[in-house]
Amino acid sequence: MNAPTTYFEHGTAAERWERARLFFDAKEYTTAANILEALAGEAPEQLAPRLLLARAYYHCARLSRAEHELRAILERWPVEDYAQLMLGRTLERQGRADEARPHLRIAAAMAGEFPE
Repeated sequence: MNAPTTYFEHGTAAERWERARLFFDAKEYTTAANILEALAGEAPEQLAPRLLLARAYYHCARLSRAEHELRAILERWPVEDYAQLMLGRTLERQGRADEARPHLRIAAAMAGEFPE
């Protein structure tokens, strides 16, 4: 069995998930991302770690990584409205408003927000 080599790898998946959430809640987004990267890689079929990883990337301005993670999430879960919203906001933050617009519209429609 391989022993953990860093603090980020220490503990069970559940312990690392809880630690990542604590760092995220404390606005230590880079540390949360470091923990979540391995966790999301171990269980790519789980949405929550991947979505929190994308959020951590967004908050610590790793926008290309956030975009990549959000596109991967939407490829697997196309009806994930929060991922649509986050991708739109990530693209906006990168100055790509035209690319963001469809994602923001989809997110609004999925949330039941229709223009009058």
